[in-house]
Amino acid sequence: MELLQVLGCSPPLARQPLNTEQAEGVARVFKALGDPVRLRILSIVASHAGGEVCVCDINDAFDLSQPTISHHLKVLKDVGLLASERRASWVYYRIVPERLAELSALLAADAATPAGVAG
Repeated sequence: MELLQVLGCSPPLARQPLNTEQAEGVARVFKALGDPVRLRILSIVASHAGGEVCVCDINDAFDLSQPTISHHLKVLKDVGLLASERRASWVYYRIVPERLAELSALLAADAATPAGVAG
């Protein structure tokens, strides 16, 4: 099963334990987000006016080689957090809002009932 399907089907952690397949898929997303460069890239794309950013602008924000930035972008795309579109010689990246919403829902906890406490 594809990661995007696994993440989309995962119940909130505070309500139901993940099965092995779900945990592996979610762990891939967290591993991608566990790198400071990838977190910065995601932040740059998410905060950019117009909702998308040219790879040239991402490259300019780092003191890293273009192949290194491309690797980080690929990791974020592979876990479904970014989408891209080629226009002429440039690639533009945008956030996949559905994936962020799924991740947010996964982490959502019912404030009235702490995890593991019957209500």
